[in-house]
Amino acid sequence: MVSIEELRNERIKKLQALSEKGINSYPVLSRRDVTIEEAHEQFQKLSKRKKLLFLVGRITALRGQGKIIFFNFTDGTGVFQGLCKKDEMEPEQFSNFVDFVDIGDFVEVSGSFFKTKKGEQTLSVSSWKMIGKALRPLPEKWHGLQDVEEKFRKRYLDILSSEESRGRFVLRSKMIQEIRRFLDEDDFLEVETPTLQPLYGGASAEPFTTHHNALDVDLYLRISNELYLKRLLVGNVPRVYEIYKAFRNEGIDVTHYPEFTMIEFYESYGTAESQMKRTEKMLKEIVKKLLGKATFPYNKNTLDFGKPFKRVTYYSILKQYALLLNPESSKREELALKAQQLGVPITKSDSREKIMDNIYKKACRPKIIQPTFIVDYPAHMLPLAKKKEGDAELVDAFQLVAGGIEFVKGFSELNDPLDQRTRLLAQEEKRIQGEKDAQQVDEDFLEALEYGMPPAGGVGIGLDRLTMLLTDTHNIKDIILFPTMRQKE
Repeated sequence: MVSIEELRNERIKKLQALSEKGINSYPVLSRRDVTIEEAHEQFQKLSKRKKLLFLVGRITALRGQGKIIFFNFTDGTGVFQGLCKKDEMEPEQFSNFVDFVDIGDFVEVSGSFFKTKKGEQTLSVSSWKMIGKALRPLPEKWHGLQDVEEKFRKRYLDILSSEESRGRFVLRSKMIQEIRRFLDEDDFLEVETPTLQPLYGGASAEPFTTHHNALDVDLYLRISNELYLKRLLVGNVPRVYEIYKAFRNEGIDVTHYPEFTMIEFYESYGTAESQMKRTEKMLKEIVKKLLGKATFPYNKNTLDFGKPFKRVTYYSILKQYALLLNPESSKREELALKAQQLGVPITKSDSREKIMDNIYKKACRPKIIQPTFIVDYPAHMLPLAKKKEGDAELVDAFQLVAGGIEFVKGFSELNDPLDQRTRLLAQEEKRIQGEKDAQQVDEDFLEALEYGMPPAGGVGIGLDRLTMLLTDTHNIKDIILFPTMRQKE
């Protein structure tokens, strides 16, 4: 079997031979009259053209038959077939094509359109030019990259050889466009907030730390933008959103990754209720627009985004699936015992609420298949959410789960500065006791709240997880273009 290095050396020899002929294999200029997509769409009209037509693209297949060579090429908008005939090209042009063109090379080709006996739209080539010689062979088109790690490390080859992989990323981009369109039409203002923050906050997570030399201060890659967007509500921006990268120094699994993409949006005078309605409407529109229907497959189930989303309480889910009889009043020791029975790891510093939530994640969440809003969370779990009217033990908050994946969180935002200080101080105490992902006291944010923040509703959506659902993908790395990988030894 010929090695990659041997194939590379052969291609370098071809490159050198072209150079000796005075041919630049990487010219500045190339000519393209239409894209391949346009060539297919306008084929009948362009077939009548008397002048030569110029197309460009990467060679993806070569089929030589002596004096006739068929080849396929793509420019990213589609695939077209070309035909080189020895008796219809200058002898040197034909021989150069035979001797020097490999699969993977970029070429400029000119000629006229016709259809083969099988009805295939084809360019009869009069002349060609090398515009980018590839020195390494591409993965086989029909097999692609078989090594899973290589797919992640060399995503450019993955999307080149796999239409399925390419399609996931195209859908992801269109999904974000549709979310942006929905919010823009709903009079939300898109903004940008700091990625480097002097204090991390807005979520319970461990941050990445860096140091700014000029200011001689430690800074943190943001784990959330929530506290900055709320400052804008204070500043009388009534509807605001941001699509952003968040960073959390946590483990990696099929739904968690240290760098991920979120959208958060906030509405002055909104509530958790109004945001559930907005979120449901948005998701239903996006699913219908992108997939053409309200139902779609995920992990051997059919998810239905056409029906009204279910609503259940957090405690009822724990009772149903974790068989906790009284989760509202269960002590830490009882929860720790249940966690051990379920194989949920715990540490001495884990709070009662954290143990309970880890039980929920292990025993309950995977069993929630159809889109379901989970509501009425314990107040100590969400320190930035407003408490429910008439029940100070719960917060007016929700999470949306589908296919066993949590991908939306929202709540009525806490705008009482004194209550917010008390709850952040409680978080600070947990952090001191060893809970690394507990939140910090942000004095600047608390000061902003004291100037007055309107009642508001806010939502955060994990765009990676939403993409996983819409594309029936089961590993978050498969919908991140260039995931960070452990370095090869």
